[in-house]
Amino acid sequence: MQSLSWQEQLAQAIRQPEALLNYIGLEASAIGYSASGLMQFPLRIPHVFADRMQRSDPDDPLLRQVFPYQAEDNEQPGFIHDPLSEVQRQTTPGLIQKYQGRVLSIATGACAIHCRYCFRRHYPYSEASSSKAHWQKSLEHIRQDKSISEVILSGGDPLTLSDAQLLQRCESLAQLKHIKRIRFHTRVPVVLPARLSRALVTNLAALNKTLIIVLHINHANEIDQAVSDSISLLREHDILVLNQSVLLRGVNDDATTLISLSEKLVANQVTPYYLHLLDPVAGAAHFDVLIEKAESIMQIMRDSVSGYLLPRLVKEIPELSAKQSINY
Repeated sequence: MQSLSWQEQLAQAIRQPEALLNYIGLEASAIGYSASGLMQFPLRIPHVFADRMQRSDPDDPLLRQVFPYQAEDNEQPGFIHDPLSEVQRQTTPGLIQKYQGRVLSIATGACAIHCRYCFRRHYPYSEASSSKAHWQKSLEHIRQDKSISEVILSGGDPLTLSDAQLLQRCESLAQLKHIKRIRFHTRVPVVLPARLSRALVTNLAALNKTLIIVLHINHANEIDQAVSDSISLLREHDILVLNQSVLLRGVNDDATTLISLSEKLVANQVTPYYLHLLDPVAGAAHFDVLIEKAESIMQIMRDSVSGYLLPRLVKEIPELSAKQSINY
């Protein structure tokens, strides 16, 4: 599979629950799944990510992140389609301006993997993402607003764009003197490491802007040698690499698991940045961890490891102009 191009790996991603279970050695009847959940948010898992799952383990933490369990059908009060009110925060289609000095561009609706807890699983990408036409309006807004110093490319996942598309957007931003930093929120170097080519990273590093890659890794088992190599490529080009995780029930909701993740991140020169409480998106309530438990976990971590191994525990509240840090 590694010999295939990243486009071929993406095209051949697993798209059926039965196929995923069969691939990791579980009986298709062993785990029920949500048919309605699949209709709302299709399955997509590259084989290289599935290869890191523990075979024949229905509780594997990587499997739990991507499998559409029947629990998705359990509606919970407060779990809604747009938990961060992002559609209301758009200045132009696909450009969200919530925090001072920063804007976030929904560069594409495409992702290399579909994580079931994704807070944008119901996002109206067809009408509210930076398509080619919308991008020009977004760029004009960024050009006119000199208070903006940082542009975040998100999605979907911006690294699912072609090299030409991604570089064209980044070059347009790099021409603006008031833009100091370009930040990428991406899971691609983790779930599809072949995508991160030396040519792409070299061209991005040549833009003469500070580049920041924020990865999304929830469990140490997600990091294999191919992922380590993709991170090394970024570090070779002096790109700052951070990680943000989501606290997920049944995946990483204990101190030992999170310490192992932080240790592995730092060993790969990645800074543990944020640990997010779950955004209350419809279909993901079964991942929710009570804030009291989150605080207890963080207290154990603080008492056990060096400070640089501790991510900040945060919650995003739509009406606030910054993420809310949770004290513990």
